[in-house]
Amino acid sequence: MTREPGRRLTAALAFAAALLASAAVTVAPSPTTARAATSQPCDIYAAGGTPCVAAHSTTRALYGAYAGALYQVRRSSDNTTRDVGVLAAGGTANAATQDSFCAGTSCVITIIYDQSGRNNHLTQAPPGGFQGPAPGGYDNLADATLAPVTVGGNKAYGVFVAPGTGYRNNATNGIAKGDQPEGMYAIFDGTHYNGGCCFDYGNAETNS
Repeated sequence: MTREPGRRLTAALAFAAALLASAAVTVAPSPTTARAATSQPCDIYAAGGTPCVAAHSTTRALYGAYAGALYQVRRSSDNTTRDVGVLAAGGTANAATQDSFCAGTSCVITIIYDQSGRNNHLTQAPPGGFQGPAPGGYDNLADATLAPVTVGGNKAYGVFVAPGTGYRNNATNGIAKGDQPEGMYAIFDGTHYNGGCCFDYGNAETNS
């Protein structure tokens, strides 16, 4: 995340134009809470008094107790959608759900769910200063199959961000504003890059 001189960051999350496996935004301080039996990144942050207020991953749970959906895919054959969850609470993605649902057709990732419970989900970025290549100036959605990875011995899919791909949430809950302190944790594929600008995960203006 970069902060331009004179620009005041407000409570929006943007993820645009590298492979994203896991990312989270944290804020500080807060009362210390106990770690889960199997600690994942956001359990560790919470135990340190800096809980995650946005937790996004298509590959694994970021909390030891998380058993919900990680992301949603939409297939081109009939435009229906399917949530992809975890194999077990605190575990890796159930890639078989996506594979069976998308068999014989193509799929895009439509929602990256926020595991923090604050509903800071990421969806297709709307038009703004950058007019995206999708209809209406929206950014493209990521192809769901272009970033296969192995996590803990299990197959999963990251987010392959080609130029023009972006996700955004302009109505966030609990995200740091202005100069409030925050931290970020993220895992990226350092072999997927180009000479263009720009890639960002983190806070942005709420008006796109």
